[in-house]
Amino acid sequence: MPKNSPNDTRYPVPAVVAGLGTGAAVGGGLLLAGLLPAAAAVAGAGLALFVGSSIKYADQWEKAVVLRMGRYRGLEGPGFFTVVPILDRVGYHIDQRIRTTAFGAESVLSRDTVPVNVDAIAFWVVYDAERAALEVENYREAVILAAQTALRDAIGKHDLAELIQSRKELGRGLQEALDKKMHDWGIQVQSVEIRDVIIPQALEDAMSRQAQAERERQARIILGTAETEIAAKFVEAAERYRDSPAAMNLRAMNMLYESIAKRGGLMVVPSGLADSLNTAGVMGLAGAAGLAPEVEGPERPDARPEDS
Repeated sequence: MPKNSPNDTRYPVPAVVAGLGTGAAVGGGLLLAGLLPAAAAVAGAGLALFVGSSIKYADQWEKAVVLRMGRYRGLEGPGFFTVVPILDRVGYHIDQRIRTTAFGAESVLSRDTVPVNVDAIAFWVVYDAERAALEVENYREAVILAAQTALRDAIGKHDLAELIQSRKELGRGLQEALDKKMHDWGIQVQSVEIRDVIIPQALEDAMSRQAQAERERQARIILGTAETEIAAKFVEAAERYRDSPAAMNLRAMNMLYESIAKRGGLMVVPSGLADSLNTAGVMGLAGAAGLAPEVEGPERPDARPEDS
């Protein structure tokens, strides 16, 4: 039997022992007084039941709601307490620890008409056992139903992207709405966490393709921006070369040197570039590359005339 349902059947061992001891003592005394054994047994059993039924207990984390003739008498516990049998009864044992309740909403349309399934979990606590017992019939079931209703209402007010990206904000909004509604029930909702947002598989595939296309578009934009910046730099360099023919010749020579310095390298250049290079420049560049022709005969500086 759930602890939050009416429960008046908790008889601790000390209560049973006390009842049996009292009944045995009273029955034995009546027998010694000369009462009939049957009458003594009935009297002892009745007193034992009375004493045993008057002792109750509640766990450390609980409060016992005691009713007298159907009217609220007060809260008892934790620990042992006494009631008047027949007149009093324990209506509820209310757990005041933090509880977790899982709830969800299936096939609910978001604001952009997308069917989604949302799973969430609520953390709540009964801070006023009296209100929880007297104001609502079954507060645990009330928490679940209220949470499901609030979740469905919140889903209808948000787009799919907001549900996926703003789970904390959605949970915070649900917590505030539920706490405001359940405050009069003696219940405080401490937090609500969105565990999962499930969308149809076909829509998930479409969103994946959309994200891939968006990344491709961004890549093309970045490439185009880079090409534009490079072209602008080339235009700036061309203007500088136009105003300085010597710089243009140096740049041409550098390009030719780089192509020659790499063995096996091949570069195709416009004919105008070769025409712009004078003989001295070409010879100097070839000498720098180690391609200067050998000079034969007495014109060599280190040559000596041969003996005749």
